[in-house]
Amino acid sequence: MATKLTPKELAKNVERLTPGHRLCAGCGASIIVRQMLAAIDEPVVIANATGCLEVATTIYPYTAWRVPWIHNAFENAASTISGVEAAYRSMVRQGKIPEQNIKFLAFGGDGGTYDIGLQALSGAVERGHQFLYVCYDNGAYMNTGIQRSSATPLGAHTTTSPAGKVVPGKQQHRKDLTAIMAAHNIPYVAQAAPSKWRDLMEKTRKAVNCGGAAFMNVLSSCNRGWRHNTDETIEITQLAVDCCYWPLFEVENGEWRLSYTPKEKRPVEDWLKRQGRFRHLFRPENRYLIDVMQKEVDRRWEHLLRLCGAA
Repeated sequence: MATKLTPKELAKNVERLTPGHRLCAGCGASIIVRQMLAAIDEPVVIANATGCLEVATTIYPYTAWRVPWIHNAFENAASTISGVEAAYRSMVRQGKIPEQNIKFLAFGGDGGTYDIGLQALSGAVERGHQFLYVCYDNGAYMNTGIQRSSATPLGAHTTTSPAGKVVPGKQQHRKDLTAIMAAHNIPYVAQAAPSKWRDLMEKTRKAVNCGGAAFMNVLSSCNRGWRHNTDETIEITQLAVDCCYWPLFEVENGEWRLSYTPKEKRPVEDWLKRQGRFRHLFRPENRYLIDVMQKEVDRRWEHLLRLCGAA
């Protein structure tokens, strides 16, 4: 019987990502991993792309992982876990190992997923391997110095899209990777956030039991890159959800469904003003970018409502 998704029952589980790792206080990635692994009762095997999660949990000769875990290059976490899954099924067919209900997962940041890992991810899901790929999306290459990625929001200050007198931060909107993965017509795709922990955990269970390739995009606040206090991670993440910058939904066998609708849709400005990376947007000469971003958030939200039959 699956563990009930209640704090009382979940607290009885052995932590699969242990204390003592070197991730920053308030890091969204560690919260996401703990929540997702707590939702899975079965044995797991994990591939981890190079990034904050990898380097901070496995500083030689230590590891914070209590599960089989594989580090691979920045760009090929999906290839690695698809190879592991294929090898396991081959060995079962040959009678070399007994069949078990093992769940195969890969974790990568937005740099290793939206950008240089997209080819490997697309190929792995197209081949139909049975695994869950999780992108912890913190909106930049945080591990190597906060460089912009295609997940970086419009107007954000990064070290490669610095806000100055001529160029006020990143000039492009964020790529919609979740929609790109849904276009692969795989059994399960979802967008989630750790502030809605039960929703995240329920989606995790659906993903690992969908019978094929699954993808989840999870908003992962980085207080270092987003420039907010370490105790504000969950609050600021929820603001992103409530202003519909990061809507929560799932695509199950081609059917789109909203999993959360804000009682009151907050303006995107409420989310932006809590982060130092957007501070320059509140200068008079740059405020137009807030309006541009609000218009795009509204457009994407209305499109999502139509896809989900909720318009």
